[in-house]
Amino acid sequence: MRLPDGEDAPSDGRLPASAAIGAHTRDFGVYLHVPFCRVRCGYCDFNTYTSLELGGGGDQASYAATASSEIAFAACALRASGVPDRSVSTVFLGGGTPTLLPPGDLAAMLGAVREEWGIDDDAEVTTEANPDSVDAADLEALAAAGFTRVSFGVQSFVPEVLATLDRTHDPARVPLVLRWAREAGLAVSLDLIYGTPGENLADWRRSLEGAIGLEPDHISAYALTVEPGTALHRRVSRGELPAPTGDDEADKYELADELLAASGYDWYEISNWARTPADRCRHNLAYWRGADWWGIGPGAHSHVGGVRWWNVKHPRAYAARLAAGQSPAAAREILDDDARTLEDVLLGTRLAQGYELVRLAPSARAQVAGLVREGLATLDPERGGRLRLTLRGRLLADTVVHRLTA
Repeated sequence: MRLPDGEDAPSDGRLPASAAIGAHTRDFGVYLHVPFCRVRCGYCDFNTYTSLELGGGGDQASYAATASSEIAFAACALRASGVPDRSVSTVFLGGGTPTLLPPGDLAAMLGAVREEWGIDDDAEVTTEANPDSVDAADLEALAAAGFTRVSFGVQSFVPEVLATLDRTHDPARVPLVLRWAREAGLAVSLDLIYGTPGENLADWRRSLEGAIGLEPDHISAYALTVEPGTALHRRVSRGELPAPTGDDEADKYELADELLAASGYDWYEISNWARTPADRCRHNLAYWRGADWWGIGPGAHSHVGGVRWWNVKHPRAYAARLAAGQSPAAAREILDDDARTLEDVLLGTRLAQGYELVRLAPSARAQVAGLVREGLATLDPERGGRLRLTLRGRLLADTVVHRLTA
């Protein structure tokens, strides 16, 4: 994962005055990045590290305290910037594998968020987990600490596909951890990946049916991207594995939508389906709707009022900045009107609720009739008119966004 370029971020973490404008009307969430994995999966380009790669600072044993110090730093920086205090509506722990840390460490980080900002009584508090990274006692401890939801990285129910992805868990364990999570009172999401080299349509059907049969509250299905610099990319480049194709991934997306819809899951974002509106991932919805969030951890990204910044990547550099009382931000950007409009269209059109026509520029509205005629979108006349992607439009979402923003 390469961090983007940007302007220098101030060492005190202060934001421009524009970030405070309208803040009281926007939800505020916290993302906590836990950058540790037992092994690095061959397809992954996230900012993650195994225990053998770290030492001397930023390691697993000290991570909860280091992340908690950024939480305290963030609260001070927001107040110094004139951003009003807001309680947190969503918390999401991602990685990496957050549950490689003991439940007490995850509880400590959540406690730091609660102490600095407060957490809404009905907040959604999620942690990602691998099926082999938790047991029943861990899940009970997380629920007792205030977690409400767990998202299991299942990826596939086919052992050969998991082996290609370098995933280490046994698919037979997934029903067990899902039952433990439910017994602890946690909502459950399952993450799947399609398009793995060598995966055929029957394999993908098997994974979908395996996930649906467990009746989780939420299912995500993401197309595999072969990222440069990963072990998988090297294997594909050497011809050891076939590269994913757009036609294959389109067929698999269509199968996912068909089977999930038939089983009572409604799509609410291109890659996400939920049993009921209450089961949708509120944290991710906040991203797509342009809310504010502070990203804690090495390489984490944040956004407040049109200001976006990202932390230094390496855990040792991250820990050293905080120990010196400095912002861990590597750089930042202040979005201008054009950039904010592009993001608004890019993210807003992904949602099943549709995109309000009145928010489109006149030149973009002129494209709408063509998008409808070509079967990429429909128009919902309610609430002032909304442009909604069809199934074909979801497969060609980048084309739709280009047409609306060119």
